[in-house]
Amino acid sequence: MKLSRRNLMKLSAATAAAGAFGLPALAQQIDELVIAYNTTLPSWDPTTGPSAVNPTIQGIYQSVFDQFILQQPDLSPAPGLLTEWGWNEDRTKVMMKVRQGVTWHDGSPFSAEDVAWSLARAADPATGNPINFVWSTLENFAADGDMVTADVKQFDPTIFKWMYFLTGYVLPKAYYEKVGADGFEEAPIGTGPYMVEKFERNAFVRLKANTNYWGGKPDFETVTIKFVTDAAARVAEVESGNAHVTLEMPYEEYDRLKGTLNGVAAPISDIGMIFLNDIDVMLDENVRQACAMSIDKQTIIDRLLSGYGVAIDTLQTPEYEAYDASIKVPYDPEKAKELLAASGYSTDNPVKFKIQTTRGFKPKDYEMIQAIVGLWRRVGIEAEIEVYEIAKHYELRAADTLAPAAFYNWGNSVGDPTTSTGFAMFGPSPHSVWDGADLIEKIGPLWGEADEAKRIAGWKDVDRYVAEHALVIPLLQYVQPILSAKGVSVTPHASGALLPHLMKRV
Repeated sequence: MKLSRRNLMKLSAATAAAGAFGLPALAQQIDELVIAYNTTLPSWDPTTGPSAVNPTIQGIYQSVFDQFILQQPDLSPAPGLLTEWGWNEDRTKVMMKVRQGVTWHDGSPFSAEDVAWSLARAADPATGNPINFVWSTLENFAADGDMVTADVKQFDPTIFKWMYFLTGYVLPKAYYEKVGADGFEEAPIGTGPYMVEKFERNAFVRLKANTNYWGGKPDFETVTIKFVTDAAARVAEVESGNAHVTLEMPYEEYDRLKGTLNGVAAPISDIGMIFLNDIDVMLDENVRQACAMSIDKQTIIDRLLSGYGVAIDTLQTPEYEAYDASIKVPYDPEKAKELLAASGYSTDNPVKFKIQTTRGFKPKDYEMIQAIVGLWRRVGIEAEIEVYEIAKHYELRAADTLAPAAFYNWGNSVGDPTTSTGFAMFGPSPHSVWDGADLIEKIGPLWGEADEAKRIAGWKDVDRYVAEHALVIPLLQYVQPILSAKGVSVTPHASGALLPHLMKRV
């Protein structure tokens, strides 16, 4: 991955004034680092339920739990709780070596048994892991000393990538079996850099540094993550000094404050997209193509996002492995009108449907959809906007009951086409709402393709087919804005995860 090696940097940030949390005037004296976060935390289990596949929550999960494999800020993998991993020669087994000398937050020793149990639990469909169809390609997990092995039931070329991606977390076998799911929710423990001290649902979580963390003790002893879903409120939090760090504010606010405070805005692996559900008017290809061709992506980026963003026409960013620059969906409103006319629609007789979106979850998300709806109106498309929280999106998507169009930010920090086009567009995936048999037939053979060149070429062909038939509307690759107080150095992570253990005192 090369996503942000050209952009990642450490910038010092600006000192916050005293606020509601009693913050000291000098950053060097900060005992409690306060972060204004852009989403709430629905669950403490990072491996089950809809929240497990919310990219934005991963920064909280990675503060408390470790993944099998560590992903560095430039997205490259590194030893984590696993120090070595790979297949045997004929790829019928996987073998993993487990880090020694690690302890859980309750002081009990971490072992290979925890890794084997966590993998087996993820592979068990009864546990509700939303990526179960990946983990279940392995079976017969066994721990012996510091080694874990498993049989390959079905070859998946991305299995080790998932070990540093969504749901790829190691949980404590003995503790979880003792307290159960409810007990774990009440008092979660991991091996990560921070321990949960207090959690008020929909309000905040207070974390304490894990002084025995194998990766080194974090700089800040206490971190409070306040859940502030309104973007304007997050700006007010950091500007007033009630928080030291925040993210995902409107870009004009970022530009206004990055001199007074310190800021970093780097490309991340997330993309903004519009799901098209294969219901109602979206079954008409002319309508879908008109929707896609009447969106002026670059103008939206320039005017609404102050130029922060990269227009895309597939579900791959330029840094993803299957990116194909030759696949283009032109901005052509006149052609869109022709397509709509062929289906009996016009500005006097517009096609009508609902589009769902978050508001304030990502910079200018609602405003972007407003702009798109305005562009659609010019060609004969009348879309009603429905605002929902991000958690509702996951609920509706899992049940395949999204509106005909739904805005979403898709995270793919491993950059593999299976984790972008694959899961978003493969009908049997719980993350897809497009169920066309033609696309299922094209994607199906690619999951287990062992020839890497053939696999990537196959995904590029799928992307071209998706673009030609307008089965989804990719919009842009995001640039993530982060503001922080002077004296606090924030290292951005190209996955978009805001990680307090990477924040340092200057």
